[in-house]
Amino acid sequence: MTSQSAVNNAKKAAALYEEAMAAYQHWELDLALQKLESALRLMPDNASYHVAMAQVLARMGDFDRALKSLANFLRLEPESPVAPRIEQLFARGMDPVEEVLTRTMTEAHLPIELIGAAIQLWLEFRIVIGAEPLVIRKPEVWAAALDYTVRKVNLHDVPLTQIAALYGVSPESVRTNHQRLVKELDIMPCDYRYFTGDQNPLDKLVEAADLLEHLEARFRQE
Repeated sequence: MTSQSAVNNAKKAAALYEEAMAAYQHWELDLALQKLESALRLMPDNASYHVAMAQVLARMGDFDRALKSLANFLRLEPESPVAPRIEQLFARGMDPVEEVLTRTMTEAHLPIELIGAAIQLWLEFRIVIGAEPLVIRKPEVWAAALDYTVRKVNLHDVPLTQIAALYGVSPESVRTNHQRLVKELDIMPCDYRYFTGDQNPLDKLVEAADLLEHLEARFRQE
């Protein structure tokens, strides 16, 4: 490949990457995936593109492929400051946050499904933040934030101060990490990804929207 061709490929790949990230922010995940695949065909050794691919795949729920993308990132950037954190995703055992989380939620007699949703949330969060740093000075803070977030998603109204006391941390630290979880994962109430109940209230909203669309279509018929 000539030098000019390499430059052109890099520019095309960068443009595709920007388009992919814009689509990702708007939840146009199939389009984002398509754009990133095209970018990687042009620049297969760009570590940032592999991280972005992992982010998109995680949001799509394809965690196996997301982890493969992160493995490619580690291959290309083995000395990255975030490499130890990403390597932890491939470990067989639980990390310190998961250990505190599962122990505390179990002692609180919470359903296993809710504990599983919190662990799933933690996995997805660590993938979605990509190459951003993740500071874990006290595992109890992140565990409390995960517990609080998954309870709110499932409409379990527990005061933040009560969750903070349960984990022995400050309410403000829990609030800060909860807000980051919500922002990075774009979490909504009753989010299908982490809702564990039999009947999700969002189903009724979808049904109502479909019914309204049908009624409007009939109303406009001549």
